[in-house]
Amino acid sequence: MITKTYGSAVQGVNAYTITVEVAVSQGTNFFVVGLPDNAIKESQQRIEAAMRVRGYHMPRTKVVVNMAPADIRKEGSAYDLPIALGILHASQQISTDKLGQYIIMGELALDGELRPVKGVLPIAIQARKEGFKGFVLPKQNAAEAAIVNNLDVIPVETMQQAIDFFEGREHIEPLKIDTRDVFQHSANQYAADFADVQGQENIKRAMEIAAAGGHNVIMIGPPGAGKTMLAKRLPSILPPLSMHEALETTKIHSVAGKLGTNASLLNTRPFRSPHHTISDVALVGGGGNPQPGEISLAHNGVLFLDELPEFKRTVLEVMRQPLEERRVTISRAKVSIDYPANFMLIASMNPCPCN
Repeated sequence: MITKTYGSAVQGVNAYTITVEVAVSQGTNFFVVGLPDNAIKESQQRIEAAMRVRGYHMPRTKVVVNMAPADIRKEGSAYDLPIALGILHASQQISTDKLGQYIIMGELALDGELRPVKGVLPIAIQARKEGFKGFVLPKQNAAEAAIVNNLDVIPVETMQQAIDFFEGREHIEPLKIDTRDVFQHSANQYAADFADVQGQENIKRAMEIAAAGGHNVIMIGPPGAGKTMLAKRLPSILPPLSMHEALETTKIHSVAGKLGTNASLLNTRPFRSPHHTISDVALVGGGGNPQPGEISLAHNGVLFLDELPEFKRTVLEVMRQPLEERRVTISRAKVSIDYPANFMLIASMNPCPCN
């Protein structure tokens, strides 16, 4: 028997749908095909342990899991739940006709509990765009996915709860969040406020002009003059995020796994302050599995480089093009990814190396 479930993969800050096809037939062994990485190949042990704990069994026949499109590499452990449900349905241990109506994502613990995953917001946006009825995902990620309207966000805590939902034994009310209400009530609330700064009238005036025009700033002064204090408070005098900016910023932090559990829409401008030992890749993004760098995490906000002369020359040079184009392109042999990088650059330094 062949069963299809649907997951999603994130590339850059956008998602694309993955069809998980499961075939159970005569023979032996468990096969996962479609360019899976090691985390997906290891899912067999997690799935088998979770099934056993919940009273199900892994078929002792030939199980083939195909992740289509098969020419795109899939990464991460978030496919555990759609693979497990596909195996249970293909082996006729569960019976439901609703699997194809939902995007399903979640990492399984050995006891069947679900762990949170990354990139939920772009996945939810793509699911709505492609006409899926809903999105079944770990409860810790539900508030993030519920930002998207006209999509049933079904939070589940265990594999068994997901099975009960699909078989109709348990009704789970879709999570609803009034995004605009939450956004308007908590927008522009910062822990550090520019109004707290006493004196420093000249530099405060310069910072206000820079904030009004989106200009970059370099502050030169002795230690203890207040350079870092002023930089940390600059986001509080920037214009409040618009809804579009907030969604764009949240997508980047979601892909990078920086939102945390039970997080929802980001409603304040980000402030990023990397250490001067940062590498080129960590600053602009990239790596074997491309991830956004600090300049993208500071999108629509402030990137603060403290002790500017201490940064490596190569690190500063790679920022030249993103500063001009307001985006960074990460190119690999098989893929090219664009990350937005529209930020204000604030730098500080001492007048001479002896300070």
